[in-house]
Amino acid sequence: MSDQHKVTVELGERAYEIHIGSGVLARAADYIAPVLARPKLAIVADANLAETHLPVLQATLDGAGLAHDSFLVPAGEASKNFHQLAELCDWLLAQKIERNDCIVALGGGVIGDLTGFAAAILRRGTRFIQIPTSLLAQVDSSIGGKTAINSKSGKNLIGAFHQPNLVLADMDVLKTLPPREIGAGYAEIVKYGALGDAAFFGWLEENGADVLALDAAAMAQAVTKSCQAKAAIVARDERETGERALLNLGHTFGHAFEALTGYDNTLLHGEAVAYGMVLAFEFSAMRGDCPSADAARVKAHIAASHLPASMREIGNGKFAASALLEAMTQDKKVQNGTMRFILAHGLGDTFIADDVDEDMLRAFLLAQGAQDA
Repeated sequence: MSDQHKVTVELGERAYEIHIGSGVLARAADYIAPVLARPKLAIVADANLAETHLPVLQATLDGAGLAHDSFLVPAGEASKNFHQLAELCDWLLAQKIERNDCIVALGGGVIGDLTGFAAAILRRGTRFIQIPTSLLAQVDSSIGGKTAINSKSGKNLIGAFHQPNLVLADMDVLKTLPPREIGAGYAEIVKYGALGDAAFFGWLEENGADVLALDAAAMAQAVTKSCQAKAAIVARDERETGERALLNLGHTFGHAFEALTGYDNTLLHGEAVAYGMVLAFEFSAMRGDCPSADAARVKAHIAASHLPASMREIGNGKFAASALLEAMTQDKKVQNGTMRFILAHGLGDTFIADDVDEDMLRAFLLAQGAQDA
């Protein structure tokens, strides 16, 4: 069995592989069987995949003699809630899933987050496998063991670190995604260049259009490079005590806009991250941390990639500065009541800032188009 690309997340005894290539889903049983303790697993799938990708997975498992049952979760961020989590856990227990069995998450980031959290708490920790079907999940959320659900107070505030045992990223499934979903995932690819690899950012400036057009070679290189970047950071800082926080570039700003738009289709997570990166670099430039030319490059590339690069492009474009600031205080990176931001010294050179002046931040948001309320 050969793969176009394989990336290993080096975590000692808990190390796992990410397989990237075409036709991976149709051969999923070949990868899954070696990690199973017994020939039984449970599949948690996005309901929208019930007639497309789920039958492909079921067929390969059947061919390998692996017993399985499936649980369908309604599509969308709204499914990351306590009610859906309880239903899923009850179903998994009814299936008599044991601690050494595997739960398979088939879908985008929502399914991966929900399933991973269920696996983390079921029987105090059950094994699971990620089969991400969105670009964003393939390059980001399926890797690293962050699992969570949302609450009324904000996004991903209730969760656990729980590493998968395997990640399967099939390039072919991306062909079924609408352009907007590809763009949202591409934002996370841009993030890896912006936060720690200026040369990769430059490559994206030259080749980003090919990635967005799903050119096979460009896409494989972009996804593999992103997975390598995240795997390396996770191996060095699994539980985000330091360097891993840099992966949240754009997220403090972005999550605030997600919260104020109600986690609906108004703003996809990747779109929020894209605009959040624009704001992070422009705020860094305003503080004197980052050359304005680098901030301009980030904004220009985000705009050229048809992602939101200004506040007026999000919903009705009307956001109160006070509401944005309040949402930011619920960010997971807040420590001792102090907001922490990922800011930049320049392209590929980011840092954790816990000295952000709230009055300066408010002035910055107003200058970006927020309302003084």
